[in-house]
Amino acid sequence: MISGSTRIIAHLGYPTESFKAPMIYNPYFERERIDAVVVPFGCKAEDYPTFLRLLFKLSNIHGALVTMPHKVTTIELIDEARPTAMVAGACNAVRLDPDGRLVGDMFDGEGFVRGMLSKGRVIERAQALVVGTGGVGSAIAASLARAGVSALALFDRHAPLAEALAGRLQKYYPRLLLSTGSNDPSGFDIVVNATPLGMQPGDPLPVDAERISPATFVGEVVMKQEITPFLAAVRRRGCAYQVGTDMLFEQVPAYLEFFGFPTTTPDDLRTIAQLEQKCVRS
Repeated sequence: MISGSTRIIAHLGYPTESFKAPMIYNPYFERERIDAVVVPFGCKAEDYPTFLRLLFKLSNIHGALVTMPHKVTTIELIDEARPTAMVAGACNAVRLDPDGRLVGDMFDGEGFVRGMLSKGRVIERAQALVVGTGGVGSAIAASLARAGVSALALFDRHAPLAEALAGRLQKYYPRLLLSTGSNDPSGFDIVVNATPLGMQPGDPLPVDAERISPATFVGEVVMKQEITPFLAAVRRRGCAYQVGTDMLFEQVPAYLEFFGFPTTTPDDLRTIAQLEQKCVRS
């Protein structure tokens, strides 16, 4: 039940049709009797800076979850970015502190790495390719670097994005072997699709799946469907993989702590999530 005292957490992005967070957070809030609600807000990129400022003028706003295409823009619009967000150059959570300041952090990479580790995968000294260096890709790259990969290749169709991320990573991880400019997946232990490719029918694959070794671990960030065309292709190759929602479930406990709510485990969240929406006809 939503009341006049309910705290709002806005889920900001565009388009909103693939949003999964409300079906995870809201059942949890209801069960735990936490008077808060996650509400999707579809906001186009050109309207976002103005909208974000107005949103946090609301008296019942508590914070925001931020997704594509706003993660990079957000870091320039807040008062304080935590270190992980600074390295990633992007932000996917904003909290309104009691003093009125907007504080941001980045949890995509943490969720991705936690998901891999929970599957028993070894990250330390691995060689990884991250395709797509926007908000989510930058966060995953930063967390892979922190987790100890020995080499990290970055690719983006907009080359300056990948080069800028490489520069930030070099500053914080001077011993990390970095490269940019190629999305050839051959020879890597970890390959990550951090692009939106797979959200729309007919999208091309982010890399040539035939060049991925069966021993490679493949990660996906697209959540519109569990087995995207890319994951279907690498599954046929025999690769172990991680679906997009795994990253989401793994990062939610950290989000809850950030927003000051009681936290829980990813497995608990999976049992109460309502990811299958039901249609009711009248």
